[in-house]
Amino acid sequence: MTAHDGITAPRGDDGAPMRGAQRHGQRRERTDGKILRAALDIIIAQGIGAVTIEAVARRSGVAKTTIYRRYANREDLIHHLTSTIVLPLDFDDVEPTHAGLRTVLCHIVDCFDDRIGLTAVGVVLSSSNDHLRALADGVLRPACERFCAFLTRGVDAGTYRRGLDMPFLFRTVLGSMLACKALGDPRDSHEAWASHMTELLWPAIRA
Repeated sequence: MTAHDGITAPRGDDGAPMRGAQRHGQRRERTDGKILRAALDIIIAQGIGAVTIEAVARRSGVAKTTIYRRYANREDLIHHLTSTIVLPLDFDDVEPTHAGLRTVLCHIVDCFDDRIGLTAVGVVLSSSNDHLRALADGVLRPACERFCAFLTRGVDAGTYRRGLDMPFLFRTVLGSMLACKALGDPRDSHEAWASHMTELLWPAIRA
């Protein structure tokens, strides 16, 4: 589509006109996001047994026919949910310092809350459902690995001490996030939590 009669063609981030296939892909991605977020919200509020195609359609505003074009049934939808949630955690450009630790913690809590929701994390971790346990493993394991890789760079640089139990530190961070969500003042920001957690961890990890 080109500019015509006062209508301007949609443009991408680089300013170039977006092609039809690109626009279609973005619409599909947004629709998929609505469907999966609705399914996760239902799980949080009512449990995994409440997830049906009809319930997801009502909550997401996406037509049942559209959902069925993507997923054969509720089991297919739930399986897709447990296998596709990925947190964009990349700390390679963050220096392993005191300030860097705070940046990493802030990024972790932002990603968990934006992509899944901290309440959802608590529900998933406390569930015995196989699908949700798979979701927890698929999300938490890569996050833990990236956090540990960041700490390892700090150890190699001489900023963080050797002998750290890095998986335990990640679980401590995760537990603190969930506790603050459950018990903290809703006015508290992610930045405030990250600053506080950095000060708690720093004496234990600095070289």
